[in-house]
Amino acid sequence: MAIPNTSVVGNPRRERAQADAYGMGDDMDTASACASAVSWGAVFAGAVGAAALSLILLMLGTGLGLSSVSPWAHEGISKTAFGVTTIAWVTFTQIVASGLGGYLAGRLRTKWLDAQRDEVYFRDTAHGFLSWAVSSLVTAALLTSVIGSITHSGLQAGAAVAGGIASTAAAAEAAQSDTSTAPMGYFIDALFRQGATEGTTAEIIESPDGREMPGRMPATPALPAPLAEAGRIFMTHLHKGALPAQDVRHVGQLVAQHTGLSQQDAEQRVSETYARAQVSVREAQEAMGQAADAARKTSAYAALWLFIALLIGAFVASLAATVGGRQRDA
Repeated sequence: MAIPNTSVVGNPRRERAQADAYGMGDDMDTASACASAVSWGAVFAGAVGAAALSLILLMLGTGLGLSSVSPWAHEGISKTAFGVTTIAWVTFTQIVASGLGGYLAGRLRTKWLDAQRDEVYFRDTAHGFLSWAVSSLVTAALLTSVIGSITHSGLQAGAAVAGGIASTAAAAEAAQSDTSTAPMGYFIDALFRQGATEGTTAEIIESPDGREMPGRMPATPALPAPLAEAGRIFMTHLHKGALPAQDVRHVGQLVAQHTGLSQQDAEQRVSETYARAQVSVREAQEAMGQAADAARKTSAYAALWLFIALLIGAFVASLAATVGGRQRDA
């Protein structure tokens, strides 16, 4: 014969009946009215567990990700595959960590004696959501730094190109050695390379009978001052269009003085070199724009997918809290 269960522990109705029998029903009503519906201890416990598991999974994902990429060409996974796996791992991390946090929040919360079934379900859901919210706030700084690093990497590539161009003016003004190391310095040095008559400069001299005839004199080595002046002239007009004719003549005179070229050949070299420099600047600007656009797209996609992953984590945490709450009341 089965023995009836006379225990009142875990049975809200029998606990209330026993309290009424001993005259403690009013005390229970007062305690229930004053008690908070939120078990903050359970919420924080779930949040800590979720944050810790998120950190562990993030470290694991970072290690796996770095081991799958390679700085060498045609080695490692592609950028597309890396992005897809990163999104999948972040989503997986949210599901597992949020599920753990929500389950702990629902399982560890206090038992509500006077709450109806629907109210218990709502409170469990709220506990899971609060646990997810607290853990998300804890890891928000880390996730923000990840997105920031993605954006910074793209902008840094563009800034490096722009910085190299912007530094050429100061390099040209500083010294010849500095000019040779800057991007624009290459074109300035090309201006003053020795021509076909290397080592000589054409000049007009008088013959003994008074007639003018072409003569030759040793070419003067290019000094930092002419190099810097030519660099300043180039940098002044580089973003404005064509080089003015008077500047072409003046720079041509400097080139003719320090090379073996005639004035006409020197001016032609100036025009050709200036055109090449303009093409180089346009290519650098296009590269900088492409880098900035790639960084913008990467940041936008990362933010959108992170938003989706966080929503999934909130839903999983709320659902896991209801499961833990039912097991708590069973």
